[in-house]
Amino acid sequence: MKLSLALLVAGCAHRTPAEPVPAPVAPNGLPTHLGLSVGAQVVASPDRSDADRELDAGRLPAAFLDFLWVEPGMRVADLMAGTGYTTELLARAVAPGGVVYSQNNAFVVERFAEKPWSERLAKPVMADVVRVDRELEAPLPPEATDLDLVVMNLFYHDAVWMNVDRPAMNAAILASLKPGGRFVVVDHAAREGAGVEDVQTLHRIEESVVAEELTAAGFELVRTSDLYRHPEDTRDWNAAPSAAGERRGTSDRFVLEVIRPLQ
Repeated sequence: MKLSLALLVAGCAHRTPAEPVPAPVAPNGLPTHLGLSVGAQVVASPDRSDADRELDAGRLPAAFLDFLWVEPGMRVADLMAGTGYTTELLARAVAPGGVVYSQNNAFVVERFAEKPWSERLAKPVMADVVRVDRELEAPLPPEATDLDLVVMNLFYHDAVWMNVDRPAMNAAILASLKPGGRFVVVDHAAREGAGVEDVQTLHRIEESVVAEELTAAGFELVRTSDLYRHPEDTRDWNAAPSAAGERRGTSDRFVLEVIRPLQ
């Protein structure tokens, strides 16, 4: 929110005729090219696969990238990347000059991700992506420091039923970020009061549980988003991709953005 205000003030400041005209900005303050936000430019890339485009309706990648404030040159990480849908979006957004650490644990790699993840990482657009095979308790390599952004998309609930040491995981993520660096968690919302009861059966978790665990780890909660809210969702069905069927992409999902405090 502070960044958006700063950009707005900068854009409205008085300029003499000799000063360069600033690049146009989208309503959220992001720089644009030919009227398109960074997210829209990424999603419009002609070399994106048809399989990825089929997921876009439920994943809203342009709006999500704009929410993330991703820019060229950023150092970011995609935790539990699966087959790499989000990793590729981030890779496109941070180019040129950026880097994306794309992490999966052994369970995900061995069960379903190895072939499609490897194939995606071989694409030219993924040249600045670093493959990371590590467990969640220490998800990033030693060189992954001073990160601008870490994303965990639709997986925090799995960390619960997998018995991941989440305090250790969150401490490691906090340490990987630069002061003011951001950690964004998106997940399927469970019923109010359900806590972690549905993490394996319905692949959902209560938003307040995640918020409490992140703040307990030392993060500061700064933003949420209604981007993926579906109030019509009864939250009593399995939101896992293999089980959701035609309802995939229609679950009620929360978005939490926390930061590593500046002090």
